[in-house]
Amino acid sequence: MISGGSVSAGSLLDRRYRIDAPIARGGMSTVYRALDTRLDRPVAVKIMDPKFAADPQFVARFEFEARAVARLNNPGLVAVYDHGRDGEYAFLVMELVEGGTLRELLRERGPMPPHAAAAVIRPVLDALGTAHRAGLVHRDVKPENILISDYGDVKIADFGLVRAVAASNATSSSVILGTAAYLSPEQVTTGSANAGSDVYGVGVVLFELLTGRTPFSGDTSLSIAYQRIDNDVARPSSLISGVPREFDELVSRATNRDPASRFQNADEMARALRAVCARLELPAYRVPAPRRSAEHRSAAVLGAPTTFAGDRNAEPPAPPTQAVAAPVSSDAGLHHTRVQTAPTARDSAPAPDVVPPHTVGRRHYEFPDFDADRQRSRRAIVIWLTVVAVLAALVGVGGWWMGSGRYPTVPEVGGLDLLGAESALEAADLDSATRGTYSDTAPLDSLVGTDPTTGSRVPRGDTVYLLVSLGPPSVPDIAPGISVGDMQELLRERTFDPVDGGEAFSTTAPIGGVAALDPPPGTELSVGDTVKILRSKGAPPVDVPDIAGMSADEATAALASVGISVEGTDVAFDEDTDGGKVTGTSPEIGTSVTAGSSIRLQVSNAIS
Repeated sequence: MISGGSVSAGSLLDRRYRIDAPIARGGMSTVYRALDTRLDRPVAVKIMDPKFAADPQFVARFEFEARAVARLNNPGLVAVYDHGRDGEYAFLVMELVEGGTLRELLRERGPMPPHAAAAVIRPVLDALGTAHRAGLVHRDVKPENILISDYGDVKIADFGLVRAVAASNATSSSVILGTAAYLSPEQVTTGSANAGSDVYGVGVVLFELLTGRTPFSGDTSLSIAYQRIDNDVARPSSLISGVPREFDELVSRATNRDPASRFQNADEMARALRAVCARLELPAYRVPAPRRSAEHRSAAVLGAPTTFAGDRNAEPPAPPTQAVAAPVSSDAGLHHTRVQTAPTARDSAPAPDVVPPHTVGRRHYEFPDFDADRQRSRRAIVIWLTVVAVLAALVGVGGWWMGSGRYPTVPEVGGLDLLGAESALEAADLDSATRGTYSDTAPLDSLVGTDPTTGSRVPRGDTVYLLVSLGPPSVPDIAPGISVGDMQELLRERTFDPVDGGEAFSTTAPIGGVAALDPPPGTELSVGDTVKILRSKGAPPVDVPDIAGMSADEATAALASVGISVEGTDVAFDEDTDGGKVTGTSPEIGTSVTAGSSIRLQVSNAIS
């Protein structure tokens, strides 16, 4: 039991977990480095604010989510060891990731190249995929909740915390829970979240990894949150040149405002990311942990050894990889998490001097022949310098290949004709093909630009499309039997914005099909104009006209003029009607029928 009712270094939680040092504080909880005295292992303990622990709804949801996550098995998920209450405190015990958060890495290093961003996102998607298959949703995917160990392991933490807080009476029903910059549109408008909401968050994180910033900004968290309702996430290449278009497409699909148009879950996005990495032949990459993380500083307070990924003499960790719970969200759940790190102890021992690798384990000897020893030393220096020069050359060649060598820049083609543009692309070691594009201003068949755009970096030998003007777009014809969905796609291909125009009668289109377009086919419009699609509600009703006394041919023509056909003739004697003349119809004259239907004629065989 915590004595005195407060948590501090040395406190014993639940008579088992000794609190050592704080790692991060937020509005809902504080994360501590602690020691499990029963198993003698370091752990991370998240202690919730007492206002939540006093709420039975929160405690019930908190415990349910903890048990659900504990059942999951994926190396990308921070393991949950235990949960419980000690007095006024509800707590969660997790594995301790010795490293830091993706947020801290972004602060240290800024934007990442595509291969590094992919190395971060892949394990996150794999972990989320495990959760999604189990019916769990994270609801708060963000860099603060993505942890990187000193050995390059990437993990995601804080599953279910937002849902538990949402169940609490301690939060207002008007509060949007989550972190504003990473919320999906449906979380903002309805508060609901599903696997697609997590995918949206991953898409925003991928955007931030590639560009170094989030897609929306504003003076308040609410203004940031509501921007995504009416605005799409920009393509990363519009902010950072050289981002491959495949990554633009990944981000665009993951952050589509329409949930039905996104990747439906993390597994689907993971497959798409793997395909992109294979197509671009991206190299393998081990994600480095941040050097100046809150977790490292908390370890320094205790004098615990901190091992970095670059240390050659570091011993591998004992399995499973241990790690630290991510910083927590703020009260409203809208602001970015503020991480407060523990100060470094002033009287802690200074760091030992670093011993150069080539001197480790070397003993000192007195050589009888100093000149011979000096010659050997000189030869060794020459050999080392040669090795260093060769390595530097290899690094330079590798850097060139991974940079401009492997990813040449799409050249400027403005002012060139098609032949000149093809030559410019060939000189850049890129293939070319033509693609038509509609334009309100560019003359027909003139060169408009390229896809990818000028300045983009693409794999050597990749195809760059030369965009040739098709002139202003015109409304397409209506193909017989075309569906509304296919018509929408056809209109979008011509740059139009298809909208519902209601229903209309049609003698040619089936019910629910395309009856008409407004403006009609053949009308020339501007790029992006709206075209209404009128859905067919079937043929209009018509009355069978009075054709009595007409010949069979005359009656057939009269019926055809109103959309009725003749399916056959019945001959019968009628003393009042001359032979060969129509005496009636079936259905009867004056009956309302559907245009396009058929009737039978009744014709007299009396002798004239």
